[in-house]
Amino acid sequence: MRARRETPRETGEITLVGAGLAGSLLAIFLARRGYRLTLIERRLDPRKPSTATAAGRSINLALANRGIAALEEVGVMESVRSELIPMAGRMLHDEEGRLRLIPYGNKPHEVIYSVSRAGLNTLLLNAAESTGRVSIRFGETVCGVDFADRQVRFVSAEDPERQTQATPYDVLIGTDGSASAVRAAILERTGGRLDEEPLGHGYKELSIPAGDGGRFRMEKNALHIWPRGEYMLIALPNVDGSFTVTLFLPNQGDESFQALTTTEAVYALFERRFADAIPLMPRLGEDFFENPTGHLETIRCEPWSFEDHALVLGDAAHAIVPFHGQGMNAAFEDCSAFDQCLGDPDRPWNEVFSEFERRRRPNTDAIADMALENYIEMRSTVREPKFQLKKDLSFRLEERHPGRFIPRYSMVMFHTIPYGEAKRRGAIQEEILEELTSRAASLDEVDLVRADRLIAKRLETIR
Repeated sequence: MRARRETPRETGEITLVGAGLAGSLLAIFLARRGYRLTLIERRLDPRKPSTATAAGRSINLALANRGIAALEEVGVMESVRSELIPMAGRMLHDEEGRLRLIPYGNKPHEVIYSVSRAGLNTLLLNAAESTGRVSIRFGETVCGVDFADRQVRFVSAEDPERQTQATPYDVLIGTDGSASAVRAAILERTGGRLDEEPLGHGYKELSIPAGDGGRFRMEKNALHIWPRGEYMLIALPNVDGSFTVTLFLPNQGDESFQALTTTEAVYALFERRFADAIPLMPRLGEDFFENPTGHLETIRCEPWSFEDHALVLGDAAHAIVPFHGQGMNAAFEDCSAFDQCLGDPDRPWNEVFSEFERRRRPNTDAIADMALENYIEMRSTVREPKFQLKKDLSFRLEERHPGRFIPRYSMVMFHTIPYGEAKRRGAIQEEILEELTSRAASLDEVDLVRADRLIAKRLETIR
């Protein structure tokens, strides 16, 4: 058995399991503090042309202010900008094919960005290696942790016999996603709690190819949504002119993945509910049956750490559904928050881990709740006239009370206000909006003097 360190922060060696977006960014943060790191990643090196994109994983993601702030902290944001496509709002496609753009924010700079998962991961991996303090071991799948001897057990892709091997660690951090092996080991050792909340809906990646010469065949600077009440189709732009399309659908029922067993059934659903998308998707049938159906769930666990030598963060600690575009952004914010907890070099690892969890858990619980609520908004509520009235009124009140009334979506996407505070203030603001619109059919009918009184009474200015 390896001797336990009396002063755990003396170690300069950290092992990260998972070299995805969170792991590669965290490695950069930690390398900047002087640590040496080993990243263990089950995939083969995604930067090699022969390595295929992981099946079923979202090809592009939404980058917003929280993620941008973390990337700026480690000096890589300028390199990322060429990978981004700004999206100013949601482009709604109704069942007759009519289009309506609903802006995300009230100011020109309030946009979110479509970014390639693979492109961003490649950039972060290269930046991590360029520190000279990070080594990455690809093709190794972690299958367990021996906490007594501080060893990570893994199998190598290069071993045809799949023999279990072990590698020692000093401090272990799991950034290995929603199916985290490090989390499983921590919870088994501590008798901790794991809450898995399946959504009952799944998703399927589809595609809209670019037009001639890389032309975008729909509005480039928008996130396209076909909201249909119980489900929806969305599309995000890619830099090559294509769109990544995702169908979100119940797992069971008359209109569900369970019911779509033939190409004819797939086209029949699209003809009924997404007719204007069909001419844009020449490989609809092939994509549908070649691509896997993804699973959607919310994961919460406790604790996030074990003693002074193991921790999980990002999706490994708090996976959320993708409907607020905050999974990656929350994970990046985790990296920044963890780095802030390392400010005192004399503080032992167990105190660092506990402080990190204490600070982050209320906020990650809050964004998990808000992401679930946003699915209902995206697929259904956004179609209702009352939704648009409240949206317009929110912008008007933000103009009248800057720093005091900020729409909840804006607090989450365009600010770094803690998620928990955004949820709390958002609930108060929703009560105010409901009161003001209960008897109003348009902005002209809203009593703005009353609005001013309600806001002054219920909302303090954000400092």
